[in-house]
Amino acid sequence: MTSALPQASDILASLGQAIFVWDIATDSIAWSDEVGAVFSDVPPEKLANGGEFAKLIEPSQSVRIAALSQSPAVHGVDGTPYRIEYGVRASTSTPVLWVEETGRWFAGPDGRPVRAQGVIRINNERHARDEELSKLARLDPLTGELNRTHLVAALAEAIEESLRFRSSFAFMLIGVDHLSRINDAFGFDVADGVISEVARRIRARLRGGDVLGRFSGNKLGLILKNCTNDDVSIAAERFLAAIRDEVVPTKSGPVSVTASIGAVSAPRHARSTDDAINRAHETLDHAKRRRAGSFAMWRPDAARDAQRRVNIRVTDEIVTALNERRIALAFEPVVGVRGREQAFHECLVRMQQDGGQVLLAPDIVPVAERLGLIRLVDHRVLELVVAELAASPAVRLSLNISPDTTTDPDWWASIESLMRAHPGVAERLIVEITETVAIQDIEDVRSFVTRLKKLGSRIAIDDFGAGYTSFRNLRKLGVDIVKIDGAFVQNIASSADDRAFVQTLIDLARRLDIETVAEWVQDEESARLLCDWGCDYIQGRLTGLASTKRPWATLPDATLPAAG
Repeated sequence: MTSALPQASDILASLGQAIFVWDIATDSIAWSDEVGAVFSDVPPEKLANGGEFAKLIEPSQSVRIAALSQSPAVHGVDGTPYRIEYGVRASTSTPVLWVEETGRWFAGPDGRPVRAQGVIRINNERHARDEELSKLARLDPLTGELNRTHLVAALAEAIEESLRFRSSFAFMLIGVDHLSRINDAFGFDVADGVISEVARRIRARLRGGDVLGRFSGNKLGLILKNCTNDDVSIAAERFLAAIRDEVVPTKSGPVSVTASIGAVSAPRHARSTDDAINRAHETLDHAKRRRAGSFAMWRPDAARDAQRRVNIRVTDEIVTALNERRIALAFEPVVGVRGREQAFHECLVRMQQDGGQVLLAPDIVPVAERLGLIRLVDHRVLELVVAELAASPAVRLSLNISPDTTTDPDWWASIESLMRAHPGVAERLIVEITETVAIQDIEDVRSFVTRLKKLGSRIAIDDFGAGYTSFRNLRKLGVDIVKIDGAFVQNIASSADDRAFVQTLIDLARRLDIETVAEWVQDEESARLLCDWGCDYIQGRLTGLASTKRPWATLPDATLPAAG
């Protein structure tokens, strides 16, 4: 048996382990022989009692005593199990040894610890692994700075600290300009290299205590402690110059880069993380819109805040009106220019308010588009238009849709479902899209037009002339009707320039077999000119304004040719 003991001792020493018995009453510690190999730099007298050993422990000297008091005593021969981890540093010039201590403690009659025994083992590799995992959880892998979660946590801590000590700081968002262009030109890996280099340049110009992190794809967040507004402006210009004054070397060659900065002073203008982030975002967007590579500082704006309160109110009104079925239609006649027979009616949205007032399309549509509600409005208008067509087989109607609706899969699902439910309706429906939509992406709009024409509906380009769409694109799209922008039509009786422009549009459309509608026709002289030039239809004050009354009783058979 005795020959096996040195072997066991050697094994324990090679594993970095040692056994101990700690008499808590006297604070003395008895160690197995391997302790010298485990703690080779620690003098024996430092290991002889708990108090001296505790002076070597990091981060908390009381960690061993605390571990024994955190679990209730288990009386008996087996004692109470415990496990702790801590660092041991022999002196300021030696590295920390990370220790895992596993053992059992035994209670006296009063239930307090009187003795502990167990084994310690050096666990530097595991601690390093845990530290690396913790680092990865905290840091952005691309830039090596804080990730968004920990940046926001640092921001919350900075706000709490500034409120407690009545200090101030600034929160910045730094956005790399036109990063999508770099992605397109060189690839995403080069764009990642740009972001990393921008972070490095900012890091090199920070003071101690400032906090940098990656907020999102092309945005870095920065907390500047103890900063006045003047300090923030100076710091922002220093960062912007560092980014723009030298090209960024990449594996694909040098890239010229600028960044824009939005900042907010806290806690003066931001007393929560949401306030700080939203206002820094807002000023960053403002800086980018004004000029790439510029800086903006958030300041209170009574007019902006008032508009936002209006937006909130209008949003609520639109949603409530949709839920309560208070969205209605008005019908504006479109008539033949020669015989003034009614060809179809353009459907215009109306919203009935609680007090009985009615909001017109110009009051509703721009706000709904700006606030992201136009999709819901377009869905409701489609339902109303199809219901009118289904109820009145002799009626032909047109409806306007917003740019976003042209690519909305839910709108397509709705119209296809409604067309199946109401056979014959599609052929009497005209869908109007603005010229600005038509020229944004010809292929997308061409697909939109093709799908609608397969259903049997017709397509009109609204406000034609404002966007200068080429007639080649009109032919490529296969539209049926162009509606000439009323801004050019309303003054043709008095403006030679408008006359020449409108006449040219009508002549070119006729050559492509595309029908024309002149909008905003005010008087008979304008109607006569349009008739002479070969315009097909007119609408406006001369032929009747939009009305919520249904003029179907006096509507003769529609004269607009069938789709196709």
